[in-house]
Amino acid sequence: MPLSVVDLYRDVLPKTNCGDCGFPTCLAFASMVVSEQLPLANCPHIDAETAARCQRTLTEQHAAGKWTRRDMAEDALVWARERAASMALADLPERIGGRLAGDGPDHLLVLPYFSGFLHIDADGVRNADGTPLTRWEQVFIYNHMAQGGRAAPSGRWKAFQEIPNTVSKIKSMRSHVEAPLAERFAGRLEALADAASALGGEDMACENPSADAAWRFQPLPRVPVMLLFWDREEEFDAKAGLLFDETVTEHLDIESILFLSERLVQLLCGETAE
Repeated sequence: MPLSVVDLYRDVLPKTNCGDCGFPTCLAFASMVVSEQLPLANCPHIDAETAARCQRTLTEQHAAGKWTRRDMAEDALVWARERAASMALADLPERIGGRLAGDGPDHLLVLPYFSGFLHIDADGVRNADGTPLTRWEQVFIYNHMAQGGRAAPSGRWKAFQEIPNTVSKIKSMRSHVEAPLAERFAGRLEALADAASALGGEDMACENPSADAAWRFQPLPRVPVMLLFWDREEEFDAKAGLLFDETVTEHLDIESILFLSERLVQLLCGETAE
């Protein structure tokens, strides 16, 4: 019979909240054992026989996925792959750009991606050099394939909060995108220029005189992104913001716009991601 958090707390743990397991309460420890697969033996006050018996039950329910924390990236990737499964590669260049390479059933789509290229075929999405993309990258690429948009960029830019249905994601954009960029490049405009240039960015400062730096990126052929950056001054902290072409929602859903933005931050900051 599976062990829930309550079962473990009520029937197995000592309920002393001693903290010897590294958690402040027995209930907190029980939650981590059930949802995060923390070893039950981390509690030194359970006899060995009981710990071994319960651990066998816990291992079985973990393998079955019962009460464990969901792998959100994997769930999103499975869903995105399913969305894109019906898309014919031959139809994609007209919609999202790129070109077909190869013959017959082995053809693939070569899609420009930042300063490089992606290879997309029946087996998946990968960088042209064969290295894998992060799971979140794959999510927004598959969603881009499935979205169905055809519009070329109009050249009219919108801030994220100006795009419909983004209210629930504005906080995430600020904390996961704007704040890390501002913190990383405050007082380091030359470093920003180097990172942006390496990513294929185009200097747009002349067209955006109100900002201290402006860079246009081309993550995907029909999805440009503009970064505006205001450096810190005596009375003001550094500030960063992204702009998107008004056609972006034809090519990406709101979640995918955020995932793409987060990946841009990772690439500019030289960070790795899952």
